[in-house]
Amino acid sequence: MSELIIAAEMPPTSTILVVDDTPTNIQVLFDLLDKSGYQVAIAKSGEAALKCLQRHIPDLILLDVMMPGGIDGFETCQQIKAMPGTGDIPIIFMTALSDPVNRIKGLHLGAVDYITKPIQHEEVLARMNVHLQLHHLKKNLEQQVAARTAALHQALEDLKNTQVQLVHGEKMSSLGQLVAGIAHEINNPVNFIYGNLKPAQDYIHDLLALVDLLRAENPQLSAQVKERIEEIDLDFLRADLPRLLQSMTVGTQRIRDLVLSLRNFSRLDESETKAVDIHEGLESTLLILHNRFKAKAGTVEFTVEKDYGDLPLVECYPSQLNQVFMNILSNSLDALDEAIAHHLIPPDHPPQIRIQTKRIGGDRICIVIADNGPGIDEAIQGKIFDAFFTTKPINKGTGLGLSISYQIIVDKHHGQLRCYSTPGQGTTMEIELPILIPSNHETLLAPTQVHSVL
Repeated sequence: MSELIIAAEMPPTSTILVVDDTPTNIQVLFDLLDKSGYQVAIAKSGEAALKCLQRHIPDLILLDVMMPGGIDGFETCQQIKAMPGTGDIPIIFMTALSDPVNRIKGLHLGAVDYITKPIQHEEVLARMNVHLQLHHLKKNLEQQVAARTAALHQALEDLKNTQVQLVHGEKMSSLGQLVAGIAHEINNPVNFIYGNLKPAQDYIHDLLALVDLLRAENPQLSAQVKERIEEIDLDFLRADLPRLLQSMTVGTQRIRDLVLSLRNFSRLDESETKAVDIHEGLESTLLILHNRFKAKAGTVEFTVEKDYGDLPLVECYPSQLNQVFMNILSNSLDALDEAIAHHLIPPDHPPQIRIQTKRIGGDRICIVIADNGPGIDEAIQGKIFDAFFTTKPINKGTGLGLSISYQIIVDKHHGQLRCYSTPGQGTTMEIELPILIPSNHETLLAPTQVHSVL
């Protein structure tokens, strides 16, 4: 990091405000300062000086202590230091008083120096020059510190965004490896089983038909055969075996659907935009999260209410958009789990997630995901899209879910992500997307799209 470079030079022309009620003093100071290259403003009273400061801010003030009228130099100094925008103007008192008590009083009020009357020209210019240099040095230092602070803040934000992108990329890569493993280790043998179930059903049907034929042609069975028929409960076996095979068919089909949902969810082979069915992505995500909707011991089952509108195919990055659905739905489920654990949901309002899709205008769609959980505390609503901000316990959350979701929706898809939350009543996340991603869009929204619904 480079060191701060502080310039002590004064502006080409500094403005001096002279506050004095004596015409002779005013003339002497005006001639001296004007000859020395300063711009000079004159005020003949404390009240006039305060009015002058409302129109123009000087670089330094020469202020007479003893002035007749409403306020003296001490009171004028005190008011200048209290006014917004004038508190850091260096003030040099001019006085014939030699009492140290008065000097100390002026310094306590904020004056930087004293000049005694009668005025010595070289002393006035020397003291003014010192304090003007210090004043401009301070201003330059403050400006450079502010600029450096802004640069450091921007660097920190860039670092956070880079970390978010790295984590996002790593999560997507891990998901890709997971899907590849599932496809290799589960999908192939399940397809083998699924493909053989139909022939097995046909074979069993043929065997049972043969048993029926043999029983019809040989009604007088031996004692040994009858005993065996009773032992295996042939009638029950004959009725239950088709049902058993049907259950196996349903189970293997569910596994096939789950694997397909994982493939649809990740869509790792689609690095470019593609026009997709938004509802397909939502359904894939819900199927992956299906186990979390089941009732736990002593609790009611979560319900999902769907209100799907008539949407066109939407141009998007499918895997990233599905990740947004996963992040938001997972947060809703976490919120409902918390509400159940702390008995925040009344019995007549079971835990519920509502999903609504609709077309807005001619070129955009909206996806609304709402829950009736505990809502978001008003004190933290403005931080939920910040990277690494989380209210979850350690090892329960990274604080990246909504930050990544915001970047995906706003920066990647040029849409909007908004949150409406009322503590004690639930949270609604609203995703707005263009049907076609603009090619020359510039992101103007700030990541604080949170609204409290009262």
